[in-house]
Amino acid sequence: MSINRRDFIKTITTSSVLIPLSACAAPSGRSGSTKARVVVIGGGFGGATAAKYVKQLDAAVDVTLIEKNPVYTSCPLSNEVLSGERDLASLQVNYDGLKKRGVNVMIDEVTAIDPAKKSVTTKGGKTLSYDALIVSPGIDFNYAGVEGYSEALANGDLPHAYKAGPQTLALKKQLEAMPDGGKFIISVPPAPFRCPPGPYERASQVANYLTHHGKTKSKVIILDANDSFSKKGLFEQAWAMQYPGMIEWVAGAQDGKVLKIDAKSKTAFTGFGEHKADVLNIIPPHHAGGIAKATGLTNPKGWCSVDMLTMESTVQKDIYVVGDSCVHGDLPEFGAPKSAHMASTQAKVAAGAIVAKLNGVAAPEPFFVNTCYSVTAPNWGFSVVHIYKLVDGKLKYVKEAGGVSPVKMDSEDQMKLQRKLESEYAVGWLKNIMADAFA
Repeated sequence: MSINRRDFIKTITTSSVLIPLSACAAPSGRSGSTKARVVVIGGGFGGATAAKYVKQLDAAVDVTLIEKNPVYTSCPLSNEVLSGERDLASLQVNYDGLKKRGVNVMIDEVTAIDPAKKSVTTKGGKTLSYDALIVSPGIDFNYAGVEGYSEALANGDLPHAYKAGPQTLALKKQLEAMPDGGKFIISVPPAPFRCPPGPYERASQVANYLTHHGKTKSKVIILDANDSFSKKGLFEQAWAMQYPGMIEWVAGAQDGKVLKIDAKSKTAFTGFGEHKADVLNIIPPHHAGGIAKATGLTNPKGWCSVDMLTMESTVQKDIYVVGDSCVHGDLPEFGAPKSAHMASTQAKVAAGAIVAKLNGVAAPEPFFVNTCYSVTAPNWGFSVVHIYKLVDGKLKYVKEAGGVSPVKMDSEDQMKLQRKLESEYAVGWLKNIMADAFA
């Protein structure tokens, strides 16, 4: 039976289990009545999914999720908050679903991990022991990577809004106050960073707001440290059709890399010029979450190397890293895309490997799927699908299995229909992955 790309995307959008985990559901190999203990740090897509699936695969395991925020806010589709296409509440969820499944949810912050003692300590004064630890702290920011920028500025006058929440609303207010004819400048850091198409989708949603609020003389300028970007052809096509002349992309080789800023005048300085903004949106360089760095899980580039077959850290036994903090040794330099879908897949691989190990059986053979949607305007979306599978003992990117939405189609009507469908699939994808992680 053949399956076209559209049907394949729809299948992924409505599918929750992406790897074969049934091999883990074996009788427990543990002796006595001692429960195995799995602690999960971080309650985003990676951590929440991992906690849920460990408990589902083996109800006898004691699973504790530690997360400092009682409500999680999704970064995917949060750019639509800027344009007014959705509100922040539509992206938020609590942890009641995980509690009902038997996961112990602790609203606290981990301050230290002791790999030798196999324990974690929290800000609230708790110490928890573990048999396996899953670390999913997401990303932190290297503010020093842009001279003149700081965490204080990010939480004040110059929000990066690259963690959805209060900064998203602050950036939205700045956009709303921008005069017609003003400049909204987005500074994109060097790869790797969370959500490779995120800054370009943001530019689209900013242009969407400007277009529909009578600010058509305004400009959105993307100063990019990189020389290309994810789904470039699709974005450029959308910009030309929806926001002609409004969005300008400046590549790194064309002097797009921002080296420093002057916060007071909202000016970004590159190697050969300066750009004054009405709204200056600096997205600083990324690295693995702070607790991962503090524990020594990171490599010299600031990311956590893992064994892709299990997601176990290559430097600390019984610690598994999932989500945006990790990189994969057998894949390209920066590993698989840092996306919510990839974090979910990694979490299931880790859950399967941990439960298998606790029960004395072989870990299931993993494969990884990444699906990433971008929405540039109402009824206009497109996507990319990546598939990674085990080949000769190593995980490889299977080019022929995935793909990107086509740029060219037989007619404009066909294109509009396809883009409309993919914008709807994006909403379905978000609902599905939220439910898969938190319900």
